[in-house]
Amino acid sequence: MLAQRVATAAAGIPIIIALVWVGGIWYAAVVAAALAAASIEFNHGRRDWLDPVSVLTALIVAGIAVGAYISRNDRWVWWAWLGAGIAIPPLAVLLSPTSSDDLIEDVVWIIGGVMYVGFLGGFIVLLRTVDDGREWAYLALLTTFAADTGAYFTGRAIGRHALAPSISPKKTVEGFVGGWAFGFAVAIVLNFVFDLGATPPQIVLLALALPVAAAAGDLAESAIKRVMGIKDASDLIPGHGGVLDRLDSILFTFAVTYAFVQIVIA
Repeated sequence: MLAQRVATAAAGIPIIIALVWVGGIWYAAVVAAALAAASIEFNHGRRDWLDPVSVLTALIVAGIAVGAYISRNDRWVWWAWLGAGIAIPPLAVLLSPTSSDDLIEDVVWIIGGVMYVGFLGGFIVLLRTVDDGREWAYLALLTTFAADTGAYFTGRAIGRHALAPSISPKKTVEGFVGGWAFGFAVAIVLNFVFDLGATPPQIVLLALALPVAAAAGDLAESAIKRVMGIKDASDLIPGHGGVLDRLDSILFTFAVTYAFVQIVIA
């Protein structure tokens, strides 16, 4: 399994790095497609893969990402999610009726998925559109990779104390600390490598927050999968599970980085 994970990462990471470098509509389109796939994986816990409601929510999620690229304004993400929250309940009833006992739970799950994947996913696109967006996207992405990798290997080497046993039994406190240390160091270094101009107190604030956001994103998806009763969102990516399994931390870290740029750096 480890060899498969490494092989897939070795093939996939250069493609992701190149995609961030290119940016533009190609970046937005690939992100939109990935978010659509993640949305279908999210809904698969309750519906068939190509259930009409799953397809509808996937299109909405992809539309939020494309709209974020066109508007380059986070207000679009907020309004699009609000609009989806209003439109989805009646459409869900029309496209895929369920019993009245399950209706409220079903609608809440669908809207929650649009917020989780679509709303947060919109910031993956938006971050690339800000000033120095390529560099900020690299910082968020590479810090996330560092935190996840550091947590994985530290946990395997010295992990003894469970971090959240009821959510993800294999994650340890030692792994979290190791991931936090790796992520913190990478964020600090990349600020200077990319000459992003964040002051030492500013970049320390972001470097402290990003590994925590990455861990929170990982645990959030683990909690969702536990509710769904599955180990991986799908088997689409060899050794890594599904698209949602690879986006879990990124959904959080890109949103945090975008907020940092807009509030602290602006």
